[in-house]
Amino acid sequence: MTTISFEFYPPKTDEQRTQLDRTADKLKAHGPEYVSCTFGAGGSTLSYTSETVRHLKQHHALDAAPHLSCVGGTRDEIGELLDQYKVIGCRRIVALRGDLPSGMGHPGDLRYAADLIAFIRDRHGDHFHIEVGAYPETHPQAQDALADLRHFKAKVDAGADAAITQYFYNADAYFHFVDAVRALGVGIPIVPGIMPISNFSQLRRFSEQCGAEIPRWITRKMQAYGDDAESIRDFGADVVAALCRRLLDGGAPSLHFYTLNLAKPTQSVLSRLA
Repeated sequence: MTTISFEFYPPKTDEQRTQLDRTADKLKAHGPEYVSCTFGAGGSTLSYTSETVRHLKQHHALDAAPHLSCVGGTRDEIGELLDQYKVIGCRRIVALRGDLPSGMGHPGDLRYAADLIAFIRDRHGDHFHIEVGAYPETHPQAQDALADLRHFKAKVDAGADAAITQYFYNADAYFHFVDAVRALGVGIPIVPGIMPISNFSQLRRFSEQCGAEIPRWITRKMQAYGDDAESIRDFGADVVAALCRRLLDGGAPSLHFYTLNLAKPTQSVLSRLA
């Protein structure tokens, strides 16, 4: 049986909280190994992640892993969050550098994800299973692809246990990345991040921001469907399910789904993999 996990984002309104509960109720029936919860750097958004992690654990009985970003935070602030997550009962952390919020001038005490990982290990030893980000199509801010690989290896050397990739739609990018880091001596599991296709215009905006490439043939096919929402959904689910099958057949250890707090797009892919 394929091991899967899901990513949620912390809701900020009552309507969003209701939506997350509906989605969690539906997706937990698929038996995820864990779920992760994204992190907003700076300001009041910090509390939403810890509140959501606590809720997912207590209300839904899910193993919830908070995302933790080091950008903009002091050692004391990050240390307090780690202590809080330990008290809640978290055993898994997704450690990321994160992006400096607009208008925030201070990069924080820990500049890179490798620094954050080393800080977690120094403070809590092996208590947390640490997941890190990986970029098969290269991080959009990386100097070049080789520099990106060196940054990834630095995170592993600092103590990362596993990696979750940015989403992609070209399986060869994933396999090439895995081969490249294995050649550097990296042996940790590298889990593909999967983005189901629900709203294509939204996906294009996301992809431009994060550097994920949407193959031209997918874009052209989506354009051909026009306003036929049902055909777009079915085609998107078929494409992503085929990608998942190829990844699993090629040795991917598990799949991590970016749900955007929606159940149906992920369920449509999973039903095709059953």
